[in-house]
Amino acid sequence: MVAVVMILVSVILFVFAAVTLWWTMHAWRTPETLAATRFAAPDGEQHLTFSLLVPARHEQAVLERTVRRLLESTHEGFEIIIIVGHDDPETAAVARRVASTSPGRILVVTDHNEVKNKPRALNTALPYARGDVVGVFDAEDEVHPELLEHVDHAFRATGADVVQGGVQLINFHSSWYSLHNCLEYFFWFRSRLHLHADKGFIPLGGNTVFVRTDVLREANGWDGTCLAEDCDLGVRLSSRGAKVVVAYDSTIVTREETPHSLGAMLKQRTRWHQGFLQVLRKGEWRRLPTFGQRMLARYTLTGPFLQAFAGLAIPLGIAVALVADLPVGVALITFLPVLPMAANLMFQVIGLRDFGIQYGLRIRAQDYTRLVLGLFPFGVVLSAAALRAIWREYTGRHNWELTAHVGAHLSKAAA
Repeated sequence: MVAVVMILVSVILFVFAAVTLWWTMHAWRTPETLAATRFAAPDGEQHLTFSLLVPARHEQAVLERTVRRLLESTHEGFEIIIIVGHDDPETAAVARRVASTSPGRILVVTDHNEVKNKPRALNTALPYARGDVVGVFDAEDEVHPELLEHVDHAFRATGADVVQGGVQLINFHSSWYSLHNCLEYFFWFRSRLHLHADKGFIPLGGNTVFVRTDVLREANGWDGTCLAEDCDLGVRLSSRGAKVVVAYDSTIVTREETPHSLGAMLKQRTRWHQGFLQVLRKGEWRRLPTFGQRMLARYTLTGPFLQAFAGLAIPLGIAVALVADLPVGVALITFLPVLPMAANLMFQVIGLRDFGIQYGLRIRAQDYTRLVLGLFPFGVVLSAAALRAIWREYTGRHNWELTAHVGAHLSKAAA
């Protein structure tokens, strides 16, 4: 019986690791695939107008810099709508001060919802949006001035309903887990989201996402009860047949920071995992037109269960392998997941080098050492977050755990 369980667990872990590796490598399969993931050069014309929504809650430390950066956009047709809570006077004061410097360009909207979260804030601002396209940015984002020109061209050149731009965590040097977090974003936006877009099912990113205003309003905006409102919107739009284009270009990517502490990292990842479980339970993905899309959605949205299973199964499997008297064949099978895991580690080493080249960052020998030594502990953190998300969802706890921002990605070392 023990041997059967060990074989079953090993096969599941092997499949999980192999799929993760394949999705991670998607953008690098051929030079043509890699080239297709980038924004095409804009044609110099500006046909669309943008309403840029910036929800800000207790973000007085970083909000003004973000808004002033948005004001530097080379595109002429945009407005900025800052959403602040009625119970957050510090952030509201910063928002109104920066809005006074650009009257007619910046609007401050107050969110009076008793329960505060990002999707409710976005829905509060949606009726005020006058642009052809609604874009979402977080309060700490470092946005490139030429981004809107590229997005404008992408909409017109592809006929897209949604354009998802790239987001990249930059401050890989801040802590041992920051390096792994930065690489996660690198592979997610550089590769995996392109695969999802190609297949017609995509959990959208939380910012640098642009949706045609009429399409967004027809979808009734964001789900104010969902902890992963970006994923939920992507699933609902995919089920309605919306065309989503993903583009990643390191020169105009939106830069962000990693969570400032391990506890913040755990809470942020818990929120995302629980949001995926909420979207899975809602069942909107069942309306996807093809069987392949529905299977991709099911696998993606059950990711928290797989992450939690891996976190429990790997140490348990190692303990059983050391203690139990297993047949040689079974013992060999238990090493099956090691193959894709080792390949994934090698690809991450290569990816770290590419990440440094793309962003002009100096990657030192000690960074590669941190990558290798921190791989298992980082996996433990992700698994703990998944287990916590499952427990919270089971017990009905849906409060929004806010992630604080300190502007670590704005330091000289990260620039």
